[in-house]
Amino acid sequence: MTPESILDIFSHAMELVLTLVVIILVPALIVGLLVSMFQAATQINEMTLSFIPKLIITILTLMIAGPWMLRMLIEYTRTLILDIPSMIG
Repeated sequence: MTPESILDIFSHAMELVLTLVVIILVPALIVGLLVSMFQAATQINEMTLSFIPKLIITILTLMIAGPWMLRMLIEYTRTLILDIPSMIG
């Protein structure tokens, strides 16, 4: 196993993690921004007003994109396990 192959595995893993995290974070950030703009416009400073919508959109995002995210993780893991013989010898 060469350092290049280890770096390739690591970079692919980081790319996958970044993709999966962005799918969850972007909708929550957009909802958080919209709620913050609403709070600034109405001068309502309630902490739960920003937390609950972000929680709901995160759960909805996981429900919608969860199967696809799980397939991506399974595919990466399966490929990694199947490539073990070629990495060793």
